[in-house]
Amino acid sequence: MFAQTFRFADHRPQWNAFQSRVRNAFEPRKPRHRLLRFVLGLVGLGLLVLLVFFSVFIGAAMIAVGLAYKLWQRRGKPMAARAKHRPEVVEGEFRVVDATTIEHRSTSAR
Repeated sequence: MFAQTFRFADHRPQWNAFQSRVRNAFEPRKPRHRLLRFVLGLVGLGLLVLLVFFSVFIGAAMIAVGLAYKLWQRRGKPMAARAKHRPEVVEGEFRVVDATTIEHRSTSAR
C-alpha cells in the first residue's frame, strides 16, 4: 500500500496506460529464472569492466598525445639560456637590505 501512496490517479484510461508503459520502460524488472539472472549479472559486470578498460586507455592516450604535442612545440628551442662566462653563475638583480629593515619587518608581521 505504501508504494501506491504518492501516485496521483488520473481517471482518463489512455493517460493511465501511457503512464504505466513509461513507468515499465524505466523500471526494468529482474528476470525470475536464477540462471538468466546470473548470466545477465555477468554480462553487466563484463560491460562495466570493458568500459573501465577502454576509459583507462583513452585517458592514457589523451595524456600521451598532450605530452607529445608539448614536446613537438618546444623542439628546436633552447631549454634555458646559458651563462656567458661560467656555468655556475646565476645572473639576476639584487638589492642590499640592512639588518634593521629586516628586524622591523619580522616584528611587525607578528
